[in-house]
Parts: sequence; C-alpha cells; structure tokens
Amino acid sequence: MTERILPLIVQFVTHVIGSLGYAGIVALMGIESACIPLPSEIIMTFAGYLVYTGHFSLFWVATAGAIGCNLGSVVAYWIGAWGGRPLVLRYGRWVLMSPHDLDRITRFFEKYGGITVLVGRLLPVVRTFIAFPAGVARMPQLRFHIYTFIGSWPWCYVLAYVGMRLGEAWHTDPRFHEWFHRFHLVVELALVAAIVWFLWTHIRRVRQAQQA
Repeated sequence: MTERILPLIVQFVTHVIGSLGYAGIVALMGIESACIPLPSEIIMTFAGYLVYTGHFSLFWVATAGAIGCNLGSVVAYWIGAWGGRPLVLRYGRWVLMSPHDLDRITRFFEKYGGITVLVGRLLPVVRTFIAFPAGVARMPQLRFHIYTFIGSWPWCYVLAYVGMRLGEAWHTDPRFHEWFHRFHLVVELALVAAIVWFLWTHIRRVRQAQQA
C-alpha cells in the first residue's frame, strides 16, 4: 500500500508546487492543517529543493508554509468550535469521543492552550490534528493563530532547509531515496499506531459507558 500511495503523493505535491509556486505551498500546507494527513515532510522538502534550484527563497518558502498552516487550521478550528460538544453528545459513539474526553480537552486547553498549540505544531502527526481540539476548547482565535504561525514556521523552515541542502542528491544520490522512503515509512507507521491506539481505547471507553 505504501509503495503505491507514496509515489502518487509525491507526484501530486511536486505538480501543485511546480504549477502554483508559493501559492501551491500555501494550499498544500493548508490541506495538511485541515486534519487531512498530507505529509508536510514531502511538501516542504520538495519546496526546499526548489530553493536549491533558485526558484524560491528559503525564508518565503517557510513563511508560505506557515501561512498555509494557519489557513487550513481555520477549517479544523471552526469544525471543533461549532460542532464539538453537540457532536460528541449526540454522535459520541461514532466519533469515538465521550463527554469525558471533551471535558478533559477543554480543561487542558483552558490551562495550557497556547503551549499545547505551539508544541503540537512542532510534532509530526500531532500537528495535523491539533486545531480541532483547540476549536472544541474555544481557545481565543487570535492567540491560536499566533501560536500556530510561531510553531509552524520553524517546522517548515527546517524541512525546507533539509531539501535545499540535499540539492542534487534529490535525483542523483540513491541513498537519498532510501532515506526518504524510510523516513516517511516511519511517519506512516507512527500514524497507523496512533490511530489503532485511539480506536482501541475509545471504543472500550464508549462500551463501558453504555454498559454503566
């Protein structure tokens, strides 16, 4: 499955960025931040390669990525803000989140909201989904976007810098392709493991609540 999907994702990302430039980076990173797991590791490293070729500026690549993170987060944030509690109370068994989970998320964001978003934006996988609980917790939106930008910019910069430094190795060094494949395989396996753990713990909790 991974062998089939990854080349398609790479082809899609390279086509969008190659056609739209900085706007393509904004659009793709927006998709990633709207709770759609389109790997930012692919988006930003390819953008960094284009920095190496002279098509882009490293600073503006990172900035475009961070702007995209903010735009995509608007969608996830307001889904959480508008539908969060009623969604859990009415369809909790389908979304695998109990009222207890929602209360815990809300308290956590009320106490550590800014730090949660800031740190979450620096973590693979977590960064894709952090906006939804922020919306559920009704974190002040201005602060949310400030921390989203501050947390996203270094992430985008580092990945783009890696792509820039690899330079010609993107096409000519077979060791890069092996590293690239292994890196994304680890990310995908971590995502699968996180989903399995989430489903197992929350299905068990929902069943326990129904039996009580």
